[in-house]
Amino acid sequence: METELHETPRRTLLGRLTWWVLLVAALYSLYLVVHPFTPLARLNLTFLDTVQLERATHVFFLVFAGYLLTAQGRPAKRTLGSWVFVALSLPFLYTFWVPNVRGVEIPLLGKLVGTLAWGVAVFPALIPKGRRYTDLLAALLAIAPFAYQLINYEQLVYRAVLPAGWDMVMSFSLIVLVLGLVNRLLGPVMPSLVLIFLAYNLYGHLVPGTFRGAKNGIDLLLGKTYNETEAGIYGLITGVSAKYLVYFTILSGIIGSLGLGRVVANIALALVGRTPQTPGRVTGLASIFMGMFSGSGAADTQFVATLTKPLYEKAGYDRMTSAGLVATSGTIALITPPVLGSIAFIMVEILNIKYAWVIIMALGPCLLYLLAVLTFNEFYARKAKLPPVGADEALGRGYALRYSTIFIPILVIIAMLYLGFQVATAVCLAILIFILVAYLDPTLRPKGFMPIVNGLAEGFRQLIPIGTAIVAANLVFAMMVITGLPSKFSIFLGQVSGESLLLATLVTAVFSLILGMGVPPTATYVLTSSLTAPAIIALAKSNFLGYGLGTEQATLAATLATHMFLFYYAVLADVTPPVALSAYASASVFKTDPIATGVYAARVALSKYIVGFFFLLSFTGTGLLILPVLQSVGGVEGWLIILERFFFTAAAIVFMSAATVGYTRRALARWESWVMGILAVSLFFPYSNLWLGFIPLALCLLFFLRRERQVSPQALG
Repeated sequence: METELHETPRRTLLGRLTWWVLLVAALYSLYLVVHPFTPLARLNLTFLDTVQLERATHVFFLVFAGYLLTAQGRPAKRTLGSWVFVALSLPFLYTFWVPNVRGVEIPLLGKLVGTLAWGVAVFPALIPKGRRYTDLLAALLAIAPFAYQLINYEQLVYRAVLPAGWDMVMSFSLIVLVLGLVNRLLGPVMPSLVLIFLAYNLYGHLVPGTFRGAKNGIDLLLGKTYNETEAGIYGLITGVSAKYLVYFTILSGIIGSLGLGRVVANIALALVGRTPQTPGRVTGLASIFMGMFSGSGAADTQFVATLTKPLYEKAGYDRMTSAGLVATSGTIALITPPVLGSIAFIMVEILNIKYAWVIIMALGPCLLYLLAVLTFNEFYARKAKLPPVGADEALGRGYALRYSTIFIPILVIIAMLYLGFQVATAVCLAILIFILVAYLDPTLRPKGFMPIVNGLAEGFRQLIPIGTAIVAANLVFAMMVITGLPSKFSIFLGQVSGESLLLATLVTAVFSLILGMGVPPTATYVLTSSLTAPAIIALAKSNFLGYGLGTEQATLAATLATHMFLFYYAVLADVTPPVALSAYASASVFKTDPIATGVYAARVALSKYIVGFFFLLSFTGTGLLILPVLQSVGGVEGWLIILERFFFTAAAIVFMSAATVGYTRRALARWESWVMGILAVSLFFPYSNLWLGFIPLALCLLFFLRRERQVSPQALG
């Protein structure tokens, strides 16, 4: 189990130092937004004006503050994964020590420095006792690669292919420090995966067959990783953390520190009313509301679970059902506009598209996901004959109206993005508006201004696990670029699936879900998009050309649909057992078994695993993403395709939920649930003849005709 980063304690000297580092890191990020308009912009300070140094500063704050925090946390226990992580790091350490084939000499002192960095970052995975001191030393060692980058930046950019000895030392040290921190925060799977890709870069020439790689020296590997702007550790994906995510986590930290999260949750409770289905409805609505602000599945799950647990207990929900509903709902945060999590921003950078495009494409999957949760809850509550529960009288519709101003900042973000403003600018303005909303309302006004300062520090603290995972994902991405592995994997996927788009998407979905069992959604998306996207785009494009689209239109639609498919399945990995962060968060509140909770969460809203396939299997299926159809067809015809897809998909979700619960207006027999489930699956498919879809629709409706038999009191007497 990974180390948990709780709110930073400030009672000790180390706690106060950590708090100040987090605050400075947050203020640095905020200052970058206004820097071009300040007098300092004329001084040409490299760490404020150069992209690579801005990212290097961001990574330094992540690593330095991260190790300060883990030094104060409870170390994780040694596991089999710890042994695997350390074992996989040994070839990397060995290659760092042996003479390089191109004759680049590493000084003995440099080798000792790199080995010390390896020792304090990696080896404590096997000996957790005493990690407090090794983590403090790791934090100090993180200063060296950053300072070296600042001092030698102009020379470094010219020697990426043939680095100097100390360049290699700093690169090696930074890589192992990042991997050691990721191991502490997220467990050994992600850093072990990075080490496998590093080993493939060094020894890929020994791999037989399709995946045989070139023989790369460690000097090339370490030089490009540390010295290049876009191909190394400070590349495009790391830039996502520095350019986008830090502002959203600061926004989340400010909201939490000002106590506005509870107001948002109360609004959801006030809008739902008093019914047997209230706990599940509040769960869905609160998850959507919180997802608008945070974009973190596990964090939202934890918050919503704590909020709704008393309601579930009062209504008499089964504990496992409660935990599964909350775990599934919490994941909605990752696909809820306007804050969609890190994957959306990586899509923006990789595809070079507008963020507003991703918001539009995520809207349909988000609403369909919510529908799946609400309909499962609806049928479950009816089948279990639960009593009505709800909020106390103080939380009526008037409360929701009274505090509706809290959503103004979200509307501001959406409006500014539509008008073409930078994401960071829009979010910073939203932060300012949230602060004004809190301090201008007498019932919300915090005492003093420390909540703002604490919120800034807390916001950067929340970023550290996500940000370090993104840096690790950037390392994987850089390794794949050097070796050309994506093209090799695309050939392999083509050989496995042939010309079948269905088989290719099925293999990719399974690969994504399995990969997501051990790594965060962001890393899952980076890997699957790099390895499988080219092959799937080619197959989808060929499919879409059959609908009369031009080559350019088919290519764009196939590209957008493929990446949304990969985005969607990377998100699902967050709630798919056995390693499901949202399930663990929910289980910790409801006191259920995490694995069993993950299994039940996968069963809740079962249709979520089916919807994603139909983004890709036909052009009309992309109607669920709205944008590809409107860009290719447009007008009335385009909107008819979109409405038809949403109608049949929504109907399929309702029937699938009823089949999963085993209830319509009466309890269903086992065979009836299976038949209805199969018919529901057939409704997801976009038929070439529209009227064919009404056949399974009508057959499913037959299961709703007969009511459950009512037994009169006289009969009971």
